[in-house]
Amino acid sequence: MDEHVMSTYRRTEEVLVGGRGAQVWDEKGRVWLDFLGGIAVSALGHSHPRLVEALRDQAGRLIHVSNLFRHPYTEEVADRLAKLSGLEAVFFTNSGTEANEAALKLARKHHVRAGSPERRGFVALEGSFHGRTLGSLSVTHTAKYREPFEPLIPGVTFVAPDDETRLAEVLRRERPAALIVEPIQGESGVRDLSFSFLRKARALCDETGTVLIHDEVQSGAGRTGDFLAADAAGVKPDVVTLAKPIGGGLPMGVMIVNRALSGTFQPGDHGSTFAGGPFVLRAALVFLQELDERGLMENVRARGAQLATGLADLKGDFPVITGLSGRGLIRGVKLSHGAEQLVRDLHAGGLIANRTGGDVLRLLPPYVITEDELARGLDILRENLKGLPERA
Repeated sequence: MDEHVMSTYRRTEEVLVGGRGAQVWDEKGRVWLDFLGGIAVSALGHSHPRLVEALRDQAGRLIHVSNLFRHPYTEEVADRLAKLSGLEAVFFTNSGTEANEAALKLARKHHVRAGSPERRGFVALEGSFHGRTLGSLSVTHTAKYREPFEPLIPGVTFVAPDDETRLAEVLRRERPAALIVEPIQGESGVRDLSFSFLRKARALCDETGTVLIHDEVQSGAGRTGDFLAADAAGVKPDVVTLAKPIGGGLPMGVMIVNRALSGTFQPGDHGSTFAGGPFVLRAALVFLQELDERGLMENVRARGAQLATGLADLKGDFPVITGLSGRGLIRGVKLSHGAEQLVRDLHAGGLIANRTGGDVLRLLPPYVITEDELARGLDILRENLKGLPERA
């Protein structure tokens, strides 16, 4: 098995062949509840009827035309994203890391146009993860991702999350091109940045003329119950990047910018052969319609509240749970030990989740998950927590 596949992921032995809603199954007919959702991608679950119908129709019409031509979905998807985000203009990409690359380039080009080409550096946060291409990796903090590929882009300074004093010192001294932050740091353990810190970062960027980039690849597009996680803090970035669920399961990302930056890129400055094609934007349109018009966001809020209550109950019953984090349908369960073993036990018990940021169990159910399915997932989690020893 995998004779000709590079071993960049540790994969299970089962071969998944189908799914519906929040369930997937393998070639032997074994069924799991999916509380990982393709790592925050499958917001519409599996085999969503409207998505399947739309993609079957689109595959018979037009799959790709390149960005040299118009097609029916570009403006409608862009208009919806601008309205939902409160920003102005979009650039479509194929992934989250590409959206972040675009944002870093945009910030540098903005300062060149403003007559400050020396503003090339970036500030990011400790614990950050922004992708695996060299630019995005340069503003990713975790050493294991960075070190094999150094030297990376120079001029990046990392600041501890929620350290407002240090952030003020660095932005005022270094005057970087941009500050890039994740309002919820997914890969380092579902760590919420405080609303105070997000507001302070916005004020400091205004003061120093620094472009504020919010990477909401994992936390955005409705995952928290707001379209953007930072909406709850009342903060608007200059640039936000989205991906994961935005294409309904197809590879897609997007950079959305405010009015002041909307004219920064000119023809030839940046581009993508595949991004923004009719097939993937037809999927994105279905996702956005479900989110904004068909009650999907309301389900995220309801099931997010149910998940929060259920996890709080588990924390009260199991001392091995030392903390809870996240909002809506992005949740972290901090354990004193044993998260890796727990993930294996859950898998054996019919629930898919994963470990991140050390001993943190990460839960990313699809937005379409039902009340009964979520309750069943919590029951499976409870049963398997009983098997963890109280001490490592």
